[in-house]
Amino acid sequence: VKACPEAKPKDLFASLCSLCKKYIHALFFALTLPCLTVMMNWHSGDFIVNDEMNLLEKSMTLDSEQLRRAMRAWTTGVAVVTAQYDGQRYGMTVNSFTSISLEPPVVSVTLKRLTRTHTLVEASREFSITVLSVHQKELSDRFAGKITNIADRFDGVQTETLLIPAPLIKDGMACFNCRVLHALHFGENTLFVAEVIAVRGEGEGDPLVYHNRVFWKLSQPPLA
Repeated sequence: VKACPEAKPKDLFASLCSLCKKYIHALFFALTLPCLTVMMNWHSGDFIVNDEMNLLEKSMTLDSEQLRRAMRAWTTGVAVVTAQYDGQRYGMTVNSFTSISLEPPVVSVTLKRLTRTHTLVEASREFSITVLSVHQKELSDRFAGKITNIADRFDGVQTETLLIPAPLIKDGMACFNCRVLHALHFGENTLFVAEVIAVRGEGEGDPLVYHNRVFWKLSQPPLA
């Protein structure tokens, strides 16, 4: 008031209100910017944080062969992932199949991006999983591409379906129908996170086991 004697209290009040509004807008924008950034990266059900992925890839200095040798100590089951889209079907052997959650029923599988199976899963947004038994080693080799001169990997293989067209291999220990929720790209691979919409099997039988680049058979556990 001393600096501007002609100013009226009403005008000063209006100026203060205007300044407060500008301050509140700036504060609101600063607080909501991270949320807006996350929402902008959410597209078609895929949550891809590009900056974090690029930073992760740049920080990786471990030799891949060293990691591969260490991962041989991790013992897994063997499964075949299959997909079907627009009259085409394909499948591949994996040991990257993992349960994420029982409630809700969510699993994941990692596929190399430059494969026909990956292309069909990406297009159809769904896939089937068959967990192989110890008697299905030949099918593991077949769908891993180790048997040459096979034009169609399903040729002569007995299959069936549950809720989706992607075929399941008969006589597997367990089978799953899955619908893709998210796809996360890491280097040359994609991690597909999927909802399980149908399942069959209770773990009975002898599973095909993979350890240190060799197939194994589980021995009967001792009686308690």
